[in-house]
Amino acid sequence: MKAEYLASIAVAVMAASATPAYAQSAEQDWSGFYFGGNLGASEPNGSGGRISFDNNLDGGYGDTVRTAAGADAFSPGFCDGAAGGRTPASGCSDDKGGADYGLRAGYDWQSGRLVFGLVAEYTQGDSRDSVSAFSTTPAFYTMTRDLDTTTALRGRVGWTFGGQGDYLLYATAGAVRAKIDHLFSTSNTANAFALRGDDEVDGWQAGVGIERKVLDHLSLGLEYLYSRVDDDDFRVGVSRGTAPANNPFLLVNANGTDFRRSDSDFEFGSLRLTATYRF
Repeated sequence: MKAEYLASIAVAVMAASATPAYAQSAEQDWSGFYFGGNLGASEPNGSGGRISFDNNLDGGYGDTVRTAAGADAFSPGFCDGAAGGRTPASGCSDDKGGADYGLRAGYDWQSGRLVFGLVAEYTQGDSRDSVSAFSTTPAFYTMTRDLDTTTALRGRVGWTFGGQGDYLLYATAGAVRAKIDHLFSTSNTANAFALRGDDEVDGWQAGVGIERKVLDHLSLGLEYLYSRVDDDDFRVGVSRGTAPANNPFLLVNANGTDFRRSDSDFEFGSLRLTATYRF
């Protein structure tokens, strides 16, 4: 994430938390139902992946695609990013993060200083993660994951502190389902390409956060979440199109070649402000 953006989020929360507390004469009660929202930024974690090939269509990946002369058709190499042109010399752009915002609802129970509960959350995100391959043609092939939304159900456990227990420091973890837009681009205009796979994937997330009650029913906070989803189903199928029969993608199996990303996990982190109203 952009360091300046994250810093501004943290400063805003700390400034809100530093506001003088409202008059209180008893320990704060964090139990009960709550509803709120979150606003921040998300960014993919570098995967170090590449594109992997199945040139005999047996379901096994890691094959080498070769030219009619037996040379490695992808000897120019790979990059962890979106290709800027047909050759590695054109460079690859970095993965991109973006805004992260959503709604949440949950229920907490409190026993002394210990607080535990459940939270359900729906979030709109914008993290983009790409890998690219370069062929000797020359041509580029780029596969991109673009995070759309996440739906999560997490448990959380925390500890209150401060004069009347008006701060809550907590850890949270649970299951997440993400909707991912899978994109593919190439400068190869001879072969035909078909995209296959599921756009909804499952995984888990975990994080930490802090909240402070600024009014009797209102709390503000700062939260970091790490998410990992299993995105190993998406494939690109290459068939002949207008290419000649000795096209590298057709030499082992005339029906073509499949390829996918070598990294099956999509990982991203989110830092966000939270605002919660307790009933």
